[in-house]
Amino acid sequence: MAMKKYLITIDGGTTNTRVALWKENKEFLSAVKSEVGVKDTARDGNNARLKKAVKSMLEEILERSGVTYEEVWAVCACGMLTSNVGLWEVPHLTAPAGLEDFAQGVKKILIQDICPLPIFFIPGMKNFTGEVSLDNLEKMDIMRGEETETAALMELCPQGETLYVLPGSHTKFVTVDRNLKMTGCLTSLAGELLALLTRDSILADAVKREFVTGDYNREMLLAGARQTWETGLSRAAFLTRIVGQFVTASQPSCASFLLGAVMAADIQAVKTSRALTVTEDMKVVIAGKEPLRGALKELFMEDGTFKEVTVFQGDEDVLLSGYGMCVIAKKAVLPSLPRP
Repeated sequence: MAMKKYLITIDGGTTNTRVALWKENKEFLSAVKSEVGVKDTARDGNNARLKKAVKSMLEEILERSGVTYEEVWAVCACGMLTSNVGLWEVPHLTAPAGLEDFAQGVKKILIQDICPLPIFFIPGMKNFTGEVSLDNLEKMDIMRGEETETAALMELCPQGETLYVLPGSHTKFVTVDRNLKMTGCLTSLAGELLALLTRDSILADAVKREFVTGDYNREMLLAGARQTWETGLSRAAFLTRIVGQFVTASQPSCASFLLGAVMAADIQAVKTSRALTVTEDMKVVIAGKEPLRGALKELFMEDGTFKEVTVFQGDEDVLLSGYGMCVIAKKAVLPSLPRP
């Protein structure tokens, strides 16, 4: 009998899906990506395209690595793959939820037209259970996939009572208490909004339809942030055009101003939203890639609410979601496996 020493993780989002191969000790080996996501299920009315893509990626990564299914002890999936437009719907857990709770919420499902092994679907999390109304709407938030990224950060840079920041198209803020339970999450459209303003608004001329690349202009970043805090995001965003016409035509300067304006609104939301319970004693850990994580640190420090703000200094090639699935899988899957 072959030694079962590998783990496969599948992370599915709206537009892309990624499959990764790991050793049992959570050492990353290889990954493949497909530009197929749950958007295709929503458009097609069925998940046939998504299932075909996942099957193909699983076979590709095994062939590329010279590994067989007989050597794999688990296949795990998270993110939008656990939604109603994914591969198998798994209900959200309700906050607060720790790693043991996520492990217990895993659903083991055999989908034979994808792979011969059952897939362990890891649930997402919602902020509360019960009826959502306009009165409590702002307290509700959900995540599918970011819980595994948070699980990875909790192991790779444990901080106790922490606000973890995961910038992206949809930036997520996740709070973890001293008992190492995720107590809530908050989502913003920062990345999407920045993309729309950069490419499809009156501001496109000032920023030359390009994001900040490389180093941002710190002075302009903070200026954009302060403007949002003083007059609101809509006004601050428009002032990018004023900057471009009357202050400086430099693309990096204009793009930095706009970046600061957009991200400053998120920090304001963290402090005022009822979706999170934050304290000044919480440590802030920012993941993601540059320049976003560095810029966010600058803005958190400029705001001054939180006393300790750091960036996750791990290798940018580490797939946090996959690593977090490895962490949860060891709690959910290994105890149930037969002893050799």
